[in-house]
Amino acid sequence: MFKKTTLKNGLRIITVPQKSTQAVTVLALVGTGSKYETKEVSGISHFLEHMFFKGTKKKPDKITIAETLDKVGGIYNAFTGEECTGYFAKVAATNFDLALDWVSDIYLNSLLPAQEIAKEKGVITEEINMIYDNPMAYVSTLWSKLLYGDQPAGWDIAGTKETVSRMDREKLAKYMASQYVAQNTVVCVAGNIKEARAINEVKKSFAGIKNMKPGGKEKVVERQTRPELLVHFKETDQTHLCLGVRGYNIFHPQKYAQEVLSVILGGMMSSRLFIEVREKLGLAYYIKTDSEADSDTGFLATRAGVDNKNVEKAVATILKEYRKISQEKITAGELKKAKDYIKGKTALVLEGSDDLSLFYGMQELSEKKILTPKEIYAKIDQVSLQDILKVARDVFQPKNLNLALVGPFKDKSLFEKILKL
Repeated sequence: MFKKTTLKNGLRIITVPQKSTQAVTVLALVGTGSKYETKEVSGISHFLEHMFFKGTKKKPDKITIAETLDKVGGIYNAFTGEECTGYFAKVAATNFDLALDWVSDIYLNSLLPAQEIAKEKGVITEEINMIYDNPMAYVSTLWSKLLYGDQPAGWDIAGTKETVSRMDREKLAKYMASQYVAQNTVVCVAGNIKEARAINEVKKSFAGIKNMKPGGKEKVVERQTRPELLVHFKETDQTHLCLGVRGYNIFHPQKYAQEVLSVILGGMMSSRLFIEVREKLGLAYYIKTDSEADSDTGFLATRAGVDNKNVEKAVATILKEYRKISQEKITAGELKKAKDYIKGKTALVLEGSDDLSLFYGMQELSEKKILTPKEIYAKIDQVSLQDILKVARDVFQPKNLNLALVGPFKDKSLFEKILKL
Protein backbone atom coordinates (compact mmCIF):
# COMPACT_ATOMS: atom_id res chain seq x y z
CA MET A 1 0.00 0.00 0.00
CA PHE A 2 2.96 2.33 0.44
CA LYS A 3 6.68 2.49 -0.22
CA LYS A 4 9.36 4.17 1.88
CA THR A 5 12.52 5.40 0.18
CA THR A 6 15.36 6.77 2.31
CA LEU A 7 18.04 8.77 0.52
CA LYS A 8 21.71 8.85 1.54
CA ASN A 9 21.25 12.27 3.11
CA GLY A 10 18.42 10.96 5.34
CA LEU A 11 15.49 12.45 3.43
CA ARG A 12 12.53 10.06 3.57
CA ILE A 13 10.07 9.74 0.69
CA ILE A 14 6.76 7.98 1.25
CA THR A 15 4.65 7.11 -1.78
CA VAL A 16 1.07 5.91 -1.47
CA PRO A 17 -0.54 4.99 -4.82
CA GLN A 18 -4.33 5.33 -4.84
CA LYS A 19 -6.13 4.24 -8.01
CA SER A 20 -9.58 5.26 -6.78
CA THR A 21 -8.95 9.00 -7.02
CA GLN A 22 -8.21 11.62 -9.66
CA ALA A 23 -6.23 13.71 -7.16
CA VAL A 24 -2.71 13.76 -5.79
CA THR A 25 -1.33 15.37 -2.64
CA VAL A 26 2.27 16.39 -2.04
CA LEU A 27 3.06 16.88 1.65
CA ALA A 28 6.38 18.01 3.11
CA LEU A 29 6.74 17.50 6.86
CA VAL A 30 9.54 18.77 9.09
CA GLY A 31 10.12 17.46 12.59
CA THR A 32 9.98 20.76 14.40
CA GLY A 33 7.35 22.81 16.17
CA SER A 34 6.70 24.76 19.34
CA LYS A 35 8.35 22.15 21.59
CA TYR A 36 11.65 22.90 19.82
CA GLU A 37 11.66 26.58 20.69
CA THR A 38 13.23 28.73 23.39
CA LYS A 39 11.25 31.34 25.29
CA GLU A 40 12.94 34.17 23.42
CA VAL A 41 11.66 32.89 20.06
CA SER A 42 8.40 31.26 21.16
CA GLY A 43 6.17 31.06 18.10
CA ILE A 44 9.01 31.00 15.57
CA SER A 45 7.94 27.68 14.00
CA HIS A 46 4.49 29.10 13.31
CA PHE A 47 5.88 32.45 12.11
CA LEU A 48 8.21 30.69 9.70
CA GLU A 49 5.32 28.63 8.34
CA HIS A 50 3.54 31.89 7.46
CA MET A 51 6.65 33.28 5.78
CA PHE A 52 6.94 30.34 3.38
CA PHE A 53 4.03 31.85 1.45
CA LYS A 54 5.73 35.23 0.90
CA GLY A 55 8.05 34.54 -2.00
CA THR A 56 10.88 32.43 -3.44
CA LYS A 57 13.48 33.05 -6.14
CA LYS A 58 11.21 31.54 -8.80
CA LYS A 59 8.00 32.99 -7.33
CA PRO A 60 9.17 36.31 -5.90
CA ASP A 61 5.96 37.46 -4.21
CA LYS A 62 2.93 36.15 -2.33
CA ILE A 63 0.54 36.75 -5.24
CA THR A 64 2.58 34.50 -7.54
CA ILE A 65 2.80 31.85 -4.81
CA ALA A 66 -0.99 31.82 -4.45
CA GLU A 67 -1.86 32.11 -8.14
CA THR A 68 0.28 29.14 -9.11
CA LEU A 69 -2.17 26.67 -7.59
CA ASP A 70 -5.27 28.86 -7.76
CA LYS A 71 -5.01 28.68 -11.56
CA VAL A 72 -5.57 24.91 -11.46
CA GLY A 73 -8.08 24.81 -8.58
CA GLY A 74 -5.57 23.38 -6.16
CA ILE A 75 -6.04 23.13 -2.40
CA TYR A 76 -2.97 24.20 -0.46
CA ASN A 77 -2.10 25.17 3.08
CA ALA A 78 0.29 24.65 5.96
CA PHE A 79 0.07 23.89 9.68
CA THR A 80 2.23 24.07 12.78
CA GLY A 81 2.03 21.77 15.78
CA GLU A 82 4.11 21.07 18.84
CA GLU A 83 6.39 18.57 17.10
CA CYS A 84 5.88 19.09 13.38
CA THR A 85 5.22 21.61 10.65
CA GLY A 86 3.68 20.67 7.32
CA TYR A 87 3.14 22.12 3.84
CA PHE A 88 0.85 20.51 1.29
CA ALA A 89 -0.72 20.93 -2.13
CA LYS A 90 -3.62 18.82 -3.43
CA VAL A 91 -4.35 18.98 -7.16
CA ALA A 92 -5.76 16.99 -10.03
CA ALA A 93 -3.32 14.17 -10.79
CA THR A 94 -2.41 15.78 -14.12
CA ASN A 95 -0.90 18.70 -12.16
CA PHE A 96 1.41 16.57 -9.98
CA ASP A 97 4.58 18.22 -11.31
CA LEU A 98 3.19 21.68 -10.57
CA ALA A 99 2.27 20.73 -6.98
CA LEU A 100 5.65 19.12 -6.32
CA ASP A 101 7.48 22.14 -7.70
CA TRP A 102 5.35 24.47 -5.56
CA VAL A 103 5.86 22.52 -2.30
CA SER A 104 9.60 21.95 -2.80
CA ASP A 105 10.14 25.57 -3.84
CA ILE A 106 8.57 27.15 -0.76
CA TYR A 107 10.18 24.51 1.47
CA LEU A 108 13.71 25.02 0.16
CA ASN A 109 13.84 28.51 -1.35
CA SER A 110 11.73 30.90 0.70
CA LEU A 111 13.32 34.36 0.74
CA LEU A 112 11.87 35.61 4.07
CA PRO A 113 11.67 39.24 2.85
CA ALA A 114 12.07 41.73 5.69
CA GLN A 115 9.14 43.90 4.60
CA GLU A 116 6.84 40.87 4.69
CA ILE A 117 8.08 39.89 8.14
CA ALA A 118 7.04 43.33 9.41
CA LYS A 119 3.54 42.89 7.93
CA GLU A 120 3.16 39.33 9.18
CA LYS A 121 3.72 40.43 12.76
CA GLY A 122 0.38 42.19 12.52
CA VAL A 123 -1.31 39.19 10.91
CA ILE A 124 -0.13 36.76 13.58
CA THR A 125 -0.96 39.20 16.37
CA GLU A 126 -4.53 39.24 15.05
CA GLU A 127 -4.50 35.43 14.92
CA ILE A 128 -3.54 35.41 18.61
CA ASN A 129 -6.31 37.94 19.33
CA MET A 130 -8.79 35.78 17.43
CA ILE A 131 -8.00 32.71 19.55
CA TYR A 132 -8.08 34.76 22.75
CA ASP A 133 -11.51 36.14 21.86
CA ASN A 134 -12.86 32.64 21.14
CA PRO A 135 -13.34 30.85 24.49
CA MET A 136 -14.02 27.52 22.79
CA ALA A 137 -10.56 27.69 21.17
CA TYR A 138 -8.72 29.49 23.98
CA VAL A 139 -9.56 26.82 26.56
CA SER A 140 -7.26 24.44 24.63
CA THR A 141 -4.41 26.92 25.01
CA LEU A 142 -5.13 27.07 28.74
CA TRP A 143 -5.19 23.28 28.90
CA SER A 144 -1.61 23.01 27.62
CA LYS A 145 -0.51 25.76 30.00
CA LEU A 146 -2.17 23.96 32.91
CA LEU A 147 -0.56 20.60 32.13
CA TYR A 148 2.96 21.74 31.26
CA GLY A 149 3.41 25.24 32.65
CA ASP A 150 6.37 27.40 31.71
CA GLN A 151 8.17 25.06 29.32
CA PRO A 152 7.86 24.67 25.53
CA ALA A 153 5.03 22.11 25.78
CA GLY A 154 2.99 24.63 27.79
CA TRP A 155 3.48 27.61 25.51
CA ASP A 156 1.05 28.76 22.84
CA ILE A 157 2.09 27.47 19.39
CA ALA A 158 1.61 30.98 17.99
CA GLY A 159 3.88 32.49 20.65
CA THR A 160 2.99 35.72 22.46
CA LYS A 161 2.44 39.20 21.11
CA GLU A 162 5.78 40.16 22.63
CA THR A 163 7.82 37.36 21.03
CA VAL A 164 6.04 37.90 17.70
CA SER A 165 6.88 41.60 17.79
CA ARG A 166 10.58 40.77 18.30
CA MET A 167 10.83 38.34 15.39
CA ASP A 168 13.33 39.27 12.67
CA ARG A 169 14.85 37.79 9.54
CA GLU A 170 18.07 36.69 11.25
CA LYS A 171 16.21 34.61 13.84
CA LEU A 172 13.93 33.05 11.23
CA ALA A 173 16.77 32.20 8.84
CA LYS A 174 18.88 30.69 11.61
CA TYR A 175 16.00 28.54 12.85
CA MET A 176 15.10 27.43 9.33
CA ALA A 177 18.72 26.45 8.61
CA SER A 178 18.89 24.37 11.81
CA GLN A 179 15.64 22.43 11.30
CA TYR A 180 14.70 22.29 7.62
CA VAL A 181 17.29 19.66 6.76
CA ALA A 182 17.22 16.26 5.05
CA GLN A 183 17.29 14.10 8.19
CA ASN A 184 14.36 16.04 9.62
CA THR A 185 12.14 15.94 6.52
CA VAL A 186 9.54 13.51 5.22
CA VAL A 187 7.97 14.02 1.80
CA CYS A 188 4.79 12.05 1.24
CA VAL A 189 3.07 11.75 -2.14
CA ALA A 190 -0.37 10.13 -2.11
CA GLY A 191 -2.99 9.69 -4.79
CA ASN A 192 -3.17 8.80 -8.47
CA ILE A 193 0.56 8.49 -9.17
CA LYS A 194 3.08 6.37 -11.00
CA GLU A 195 5.22 5.43 -8.05
CA ALA A 196 8.67 5.13 -9.65
CA ARG A 197 8.27 8.45 -11.43
CA ALA A 198 6.99 10.18 -8.29
CA ILE A 199 10.00 9.01 -6.28
CA ASN A 200 12.39 10.14 -8.99
CA GLU A 201 10.77 13.57 -9.26
CA VAL A 202 10.85 14.10 -5.48
CA LYS A 203 14.56 13.22 -5.47
CA LYS A 204 15.21 15.87 -8.12
CA SER A 205 12.98 18.52 -6.55
CA PHE A 206 14.53 18.14 -3.08
CA ALA A 207 18.11 17.68 -4.28
CA GLY A 208 19.11 21.04 -2.81
CA ILE A 209 18.08 20.25 0.77
CA LYS A 210 20.78 20.73 3.40
CA ASN A 211 22.45 17.69 4.91
CA MET A 212 23.15 18.25 8.60
CA LYS A 213 21.93 17.14 12.00
CA PRO A 214 18.76 18.99 13.09
CA GLY A 215 18.34 20.79 16.40
CA GLY A 216 16.72 18.93 19.29
CA LYS A 217 14.13 19.74 21.92
CA GLU A 218 13.87 19.80 25.69
CA LYS A 219 12.45 16.77 27.43
CA VAL A 220 9.02 17.59 28.80
CA VAL A 221 8.88 17.62 32.60
CA GLU A 222 5.59 16.39 34.09
CA ARG A 223 4.86 16.71 37.78
CA GLN A 224 1.48 16.38 39.43
CA THR A 225 0.61 15.28 42.94
CA ARG A 226 -2.91 16.72 43.29
CA PRO A 227 -5.78 17.97 41.12
CA GLU A 228 -4.87 21.16 39.24
CA LEU A 229 -7.10 24.00 38.12
CA LEU A 230 -6.77 27.01 35.81
CA VAL A 231 -9.65 29.49 35.58
CA HIS A 232 -9.57 32.36 33.07
CA PHE A 233 -12.05 35.11 33.89
CA LYS A 234 -14.06 36.34 30.93
CA GLU A 235 -17.56 37.78 30.73
CA THR A 236 -19.26 35.08 28.66
CA ASP A 237 -22.75 33.64 28.34
CA GLN A 238 -21.31 30.15 28.23
CA THR A 239 -18.44 28.54 30.11
CA HIS A 240 -16.04 26.45 28.04
CA LEU A 241 -14.16 23.80 29.94
CA CYS A 242 -11.57 21.10 29.43
CA LEU A 243 -11.50 18.37 32.07
CA GLY A 244 -9.19 15.41 31.91
CA VAL A 245 -5.99 13.65 32.87
CA ARG A 246 -2.44 13.05 31.73
CA GLY A 247 -2.18 9.94 29.58
CA TYR A 248 0.14 7.90 27.38
CA ASN A 249 2.51 8.98 24.62
CA ILE A 250 2.64 7.46 21.12
CA PHE A 251 5.18 4.83 22.12
CA HIS A 252 3.17 3.46 25.06
CA PRO A 253 1.76 -0.04 24.50
CA GLN A 254 -1.65 1.02 25.84
CA LYS A 255 -2.12 4.02 23.54
CA TYR A 256 -4.74 2.13 21.52
CA ALA A 257 -6.68 1.26 24.67
CA GLN A 258 -6.57 4.94 25.64
CA GLU A 259 -8.03 5.87 22.25
CA VAL A 260 -10.83 3.32 22.56
CA LEU A 261 -11.52 4.54 26.10
CA SER A 262 -11.92 8.12 24.86
CA VAL A 263 -14.37 7.04 22.16
CA ILE A 264 -16.50 5.13 24.67
CA LEU A 265 -16.58 8.15 26.96
CA GLY A 266 -17.17 10.96 24.48
CA GLY A 267 -16.15 10.17 20.93
CA MET A 268 -19.57 9.44 19.41
CA MET A 269 -23.15 10.69 19.57
CA SER A 270 -24.00 7.46 21.40
CA SER A 271 -21.04 7.74 23.80
CA ARG A 272 -21.57 7.83 27.54
CA LEU A 273 -20.91 11.53 28.07
CA PHE A 274 -22.87 12.66 25.02
CA ILE A 275 -25.88 10.71 26.27
CA GLU A 276 -25.56 11.85 29.90
CA VAL A 277 -24.56 15.50 29.48
CA ARG A 278 -26.42 16.45 26.31
CA GLU A 279 -29.28 14.02 25.76
CA LYS A 280 -30.39 13.30 29.34
CA LEU A 281 -29.51 16.55 31.12
CA GLY A 282 -29.52 19.03 28.21
CA LEU A 283 -26.46 20.79 29.63
CA ALA A 284 -24.36 21.23 26.49
CA TYR A 285 -24.58 21.58 22.74
CA TYR A 286 -21.07 20.21 22.25
CA ILE A 287 -19.25 17.70 24.41
CA LYS A 288 -16.34 15.65 23.14
CA THR A 289 -13.63 13.45 24.63
CA ASP A 290 -10.30 13.15 22.83
CA SER A 291 -7.15 11.14 23.30
CA GLU A 292 -3.96 12.94 22.23
CA ALA A 293 -0.47 11.49 22.08
CA ASP A 294 2.91 12.97 21.09
CA SER A 295 6.42 11.58 21.37
CA ASP A 296 6.76 12.43 25.07
CA THR A 297 3.32 13.57 26.22
CA GLY A 298 -0.27 12.41 26.13
CA PHE A 299 -3.64 13.15 27.66
CA LEU A 300 -7.31 12.27 27.67
CA ALA A 301 -9.68 15.21 28.02
CA THR A 302 -13.34 16.14 27.67
CA ARG A 303 -14.31 19.52 26.25
CA ALA A 304 -17.73 21.11 26.65
CA GLY A 305 -19.57 24.42 26.55
CA VAL A 306 -22.29 24.89 29.18
CA ASP A 307 -24.45 27.60 30.70
CA ASN A 308 -22.54 29.40 33.46
CA LYS A 309 -25.02 28.25 36.10
CA ASN A 310 -24.56 24.60 35.06
CA VAL A 311 -20.77 24.33 35.21
CA GLU A 312 -20.71 22.58 38.57
CA LYS A 313 -23.31 20.05 37.44
CA ALA A 314 -21.49 19.39 34.14
CA VAL A 315 -18.12 18.86 35.85
CA ALA A 316 -19.71 16.54 38.42
CA THR A 317 -21.39 14.53 35.65
CA ILE A 318 -18.17 14.12 33.68
CA LEU A 319 -16.32 13.06 36.83
CA LYS A 320 -19.09 10.58 37.63
CA GLU A 321 -18.54 8.90 34.25
CA TYR A 322 -14.76 8.89 34.72
CA ARG A 323 -15.26 7.22 38.09
CA LYS A 324 -17.78 4.70 36.78
CA ILE A 325 -15.62 3.52 33.89
CA SER A 326 -12.62 3.09 36.19
CA GLN A 327 -14.61 0.95 38.63
CA GLU A 328 -16.79 -1.25 36.43
CA LYS A 329 -15.96 -3.14 33.25
CA ILE A 330 -17.68 -1.85 30.14
CA THR A 331 -19.83 -4.26 28.16
CA ALA A 332 -18.61 -6.32 25.22
CA GLY A 333 -21.13 -4.46 23.05
CA GLU A 334 -19.72 -1.07 24.00
CA LEU A 335 -16.18 -2.22 23.24
CA LYS A 336 -17.14 -3.60 19.84
CA LYS A 337 -19.03 -0.43 18.94
CA ALA A 338 -16.07 1.80 19.82
CA LYS A 339 -13.64 -0.37 17.86
CA ASP A 340 -15.91 -0.46 14.81
CA TYR A 341 -16.38 3.30 15.08
CA ILE A 342 -12.62 3.95 15.00
CA LYS A 343 -12.07 1.57 12.09
CA GLY A 344 -15.03 2.89 10.11
CA LYS A 345 -14.11 6.52 10.69
CA THR A 346 -10.51 5.88 9.67
CA ALA A 347 -11.60 4.14 6.48
CA LEU A 348 -13.80 7.10 5.52
CA VAL A 349 -11.12 9.68 6.27
CA LEU A 350 -8.50 7.85 4.23
CA GLU A 351 -10.54 8.12 1.04
CA GLY A 352 -8.88 11.49 0.41
CA SER A 353 -5.28 11.77 -0.81
CA ASP A 354 -4.61 14.64 1.61
CA ASP A 355 -5.59 12.65 4.69
CA LEU A 356 -3.82 9.61 3.28
CA SER A 357 -0.56 11.58 2.99
CA LEU A 358 -0.94 12.79 6.58
CA PHE A 359 -1.70 9.28 7.86
CA TYR A 360 1.50 7.82 6.43
CA GLY A 361 3.74 10.88 6.63
CA MET A 362 3.01 11.66 10.29
CA GLN A 363 3.68 8.10 11.39
CA GLU A 364 7.06 8.15 9.70
CA LEU A 365 7.96 11.55 11.11
CA SER A 366 6.82 10.82 14.68
CA GLU A 367 7.60 7.14 15.11
CA LYS A 368 10.00 6.35 12.25
CA LYS A 369 7.83 3.39 11.37
CA ILE A 370 4.54 3.00 9.54
CA LEU A 371 1.58 0.73 10.15
CA THR A 372 -1.03 0.27 7.44
CA PRO A 373 -4.70 0.81 8.33
CA LYS A 374 -5.14 -2.98 8.43
CA GLU A 375 -2.28 -3.31 10.94
CA ILE A 376 -3.70 -0.55 13.11
CA TYR A 377 -7.15 -2.16 13.01
CA ALA A 378 -5.51 -5.34 14.31
CA LYS A 379 -4.01 -3.35 17.22
CA ILE A 380 -7.44 -1.87 17.97
CA ASP A 381 -9.03 -5.32 17.86
CA GLN A 382 -6.53 -6.59 20.46
CA VAL A 383 -7.83 -4.12 23.08
CA SER A 384 -9.73 -6.10 25.69
CA LEU A 385 -12.35 -5.30 28.32
CA GLN A 386 -9.64 -5.69 30.93
CA ASP A 387 -7.36 -3.26 29.06
CA ILE A 388 -10.03 -0.55 29.20
CA LEU A 389 -10.52 -1.06 32.93
CA LYS A 390 -6.76 -1.12 33.55
CA VAL A 391 -6.14 2.10 31.61
CA ALA A 392 -9.13 3.85 33.20
CA ARG A 393 -7.91 2.92 36.69
CA ASP A 394 -4.41 4.09 35.81
CA VAL A 395 -5.29 7.51 34.41
CA PHE A 396 -8.47 8.41 36.33
CA GLN A 397 -6.92 9.02 39.72
CA PRO A 398 -7.77 12.12 41.77
CA LYS A 399 -4.19 13.38 41.69
CA ASN A 400 -4.17 13.25 37.89
CA LEU A 401 -7.22 15.48 37.36
CA ASN A 402 -6.94 18.80 35.54
CA LEU A 403 -9.62 21.40 34.81
CA ALA A 404 -9.17 24.45 32.59
CA LEU A 405 -12.09 26.76 31.96
CA VAL A 406 -13.02 30.13 30.49
CA GLY A 407 -15.99 31.90 32.02
CA PRO A 408 -17.20 34.67 34.38
CA PHE A 409 -15.61 33.19 37.49
CA LYS A 410 -13.10 34.85 39.82
CA ASP A 411 -13.38 32.45 42.74
CA LYS A 412 -11.68 29.08 42.15
CA SER A 413 -12.79 27.55 45.44
CA LEU A 414 -16.08 26.23 44.00
CA PHE A 415 -14.20 24.13 41.44
CA GLU A 416 -11.53 23.03 43.88
CA LYS A 417 -14.26 21.43 46.01
CA ILE A 418 -15.73 19.36 43.18
CA LEU A 419 -12.49 18.45 41.40
CA LYS A 420 -12.17 14.94 42.76
CA LEU A 421 -13.16 11.38 41.85
